[in-house]
Amino acid sequence: MTLLSWPRAALIVLLAAVLAFVLPYDRIAPGSRHRAEPVAPAPAPLTVPSGFFTGSDESGVRRIAEVQRWLGGASLTVGHTYLPGDRWSNIEGHPALFEPWARWKEERPGRLFVLNVPLLDRSEEGLPDAEVRAGLRRGAAGAYDGHFRTLGERLVEHRLADAVLVLGWEMNGTTYSHRCGPDPESWKAYWRRVVGVLRAVPGQRFRLDFTASRGRDAVEWPRCYPGDAYVDIIGLDAYDQPKGLSFDEQVTEDFGLAHHVRFAAAHGKPVSYPEWGLFRNGDNPVYVRGMLDWFARHRPVYQTFTDYCPHGVWACADNPESGQVVRGALGAPGRP
Repeated sequence: MTLLSWPRAALIVLLAAVLAFVLPYDRIAPGSRHRAEPVAPAPAPLTVPSGFFTGSDESGVRRIAEVQRWLGGASLTVGHTYLPGDRWSNIEGHPALFEPWARWKEERPGRLFVLNVPLLDRSEEGLPDAEVRAGLRRGAAGAYDGHFRTLGERLVEHRLADAVLVLGWEMNGTTYSHRCGPDPESWKAYWRRVVGVLRAVPGQRFRLDFTASRGRDAVEWPRCYPGDAYVDIIGLDAYDQPKGLSFDEQVTEDFGLAHHVRFAAAHGKPVSYPEWGLFRNGDNPVYVRGMLDWFARHRPVYQTFTDYCPHGVWACADNPESGQVVRGALGAPGRP
């Protein structure tokens, strides 16, 4: 074997020393596991009004205390529930639903009650477009005014006069009978009609939240916007979907997170996030960190995490890494 000349040997030693300083340890140590990406830092504690949706009935109210214990004693200030949309008598609301939330709200000043209100009955029965269109037109003509007047009066009676009402949510999709797609002009006219009825209820201080689902969906959601005079908050439901779409792409996609905040700013309205959570991409702490940082940056009126499988982190054991991120952002200061 021919010995290396001194200049060549010195060069090899020098290169080895440089690589030892430049490459991370896990790239050069035998048997170490390579990390494709650095772990993102945990978000700072979130200070915007926050809640967990844990159920619509009285047991859902009680679960809020359980979530707070899981968070290390942190206080959730948003209570969020939904009116059943199967028939009009349920859309009018009931004391059995409202009274537990009224008591919860009164226990501590500053708590916020958010109520999703279907705009048509049989809300999840997959009605054909022709039937949806006919319902929207009847609503715009005033056929359902009495139902919404009763709802408003019952909310005031049960000390929920300052509720945030999320009317006809995710109207740009196909899930609900109150969808906008079959007739956007009638949908907008109907929204305006309902808002007029609710605002005429004596004693009310409702705020009306126009909330679409993130992205294009079945119809571009700005086509459904009923006008600044009839909207107080512009919301967005933003789950981690579709499969393979990164958080950054959820920000920049057509009618995505960035479009939402720009649209709201252009109309002089604050934003909200009534529903968000994990979905098609499994336990995804990068998405959760991204959403929490987004809230910290854009300061919504409120945000509510949807907590049941596959979306959740407290009631769903499938997402432990995301759960740690949520606890880090929403947990009590100094929690171990």
